[in-house]
Amino acid sequence: MSKDKTGDKSARDSHYANLRRAHRDARRDRGEIPTPRPDKRRKLPPDWKPPALAPDEVLLYGLHTVRAALDNPERNIIRLSVTQNAAARLELGEPSNLPFPVEIVTPQDLDRILGPDAIHQGVMLETRPLPHRRLEALRDCPLILVLDQVTDPHNVGAIMRSAVAFDAGALITTMRHSPTESGVLAKSASGALELIPYIQITNLADAIEELHKLGFQTIGLDSEGPQPLEATFAGERIALVLGSEGKGLRQKTRQTVTALARLDMPGAIKSLNVSNAAAIAMYAARRHLKK
Repeated sequence: MSKDKTGDKSARDSHYANLRRAHRDARRDRGEIPTPRPDKRRKLPPDWKPPALAPDEVLLYGLHTVRAALDNPERNIIRLSVTQNAAARLELGEPSNLPFPVEIVTPQDLDRILGPDAIHQGVMLETRPLPHRRLEALRDCPLILVLDQVTDPHNVGAIMRSAVAFDAGALITTMRHSPTESGVLAKSASGALELIPYIQITNLADAIEELHKLGFQTIGLDSEGPQPLEATFAGERIALVLGSEGKGLRQKTRQTVTALARLDMPGAIKSLNVSNAAAIAMYAARRHLKK
């Protein structure tokens, strides 16, 4: 084989390897394949603790998450820490030309900051939280999602991804007993955090009443709801309200929503994980809104 052909083959192999790796990373971000087992990752000291962050500071990590944040003009970026390999995969160009500081690091440097469970893929972004949004800005949205103390950031991130897929106008949660903007939430959302307002309010019942004034029909999802979800839809603005795993909707929330409804399941299991229930409910709501 000639030298030229050998070079062509090496370049081609490298190209396909990059495509396979990008495809694998995307599937891992979506939760379709498992992340590496913790015992195969570098061990950290047993007394490791996460860094103390200021109230106005967030650490994001993971290629897809950081790329989405970099593309979001509303992000106020403090610093990017990245390995040489991750910088190439992010297609950053010359670091000195970027409008924020860039630090070239090793994977072990990021392990020491983010801990053994963070699949950072060689990149970490220090940033300010996204700007706060008010409910008044949602008056023209046909579909929004409201969470009643759903605490698991992985579930909230998965719900956020579905909300973006169904073009929901916002995801509303309470300030207490709900995940704040964080690396875990952003990684689970796989870029969706940059694409939908994440509004945290003080009092959920008051927020639901405000949504009523803005013209929303609020429907609480309950496995024991008195009627099927499809039979409750009315009007041109819908807010779907979902409760936490196990407890479901709180009593005050149940009393405040316009209607309570169930997802009718033909099988033996009558309740679903909250992220799956949210996706099905949004699909049904979109079918109604298209009529």
